[in-house]
Amino acid sequence: MFTIEHEFDATVVTLVDEGREHLNEDVIINAFDDCVTLEQWDPRTDLVHRITLSLAQLRDLTAALNLPEGIYRSTQVKDE
Repeated sequence: MFTIEHEFDATVVTLVDEGREHLNEDVIINAFDDCVTLEQWDPRTDLVHRITLSLAQLRDLTAALNLPEGIYRSTQVKDE
């Protein structure tokens, strides 16, 4: 299950792990104009871990999900 909310400065997607097996904590994805953050609470440390991806990294990740194993380089020209 997931939810989508449109905030003032970001779109927030929350991924909820459902099922009978061991469940992981929710993953919260914040999409900003210049980056995307992924956050997940760690119950062992009682801390929220955050990963920040640039938009170029997000494009590469999106492409990688549909490619076979290997090494690739994006050919898109950077406008930034």
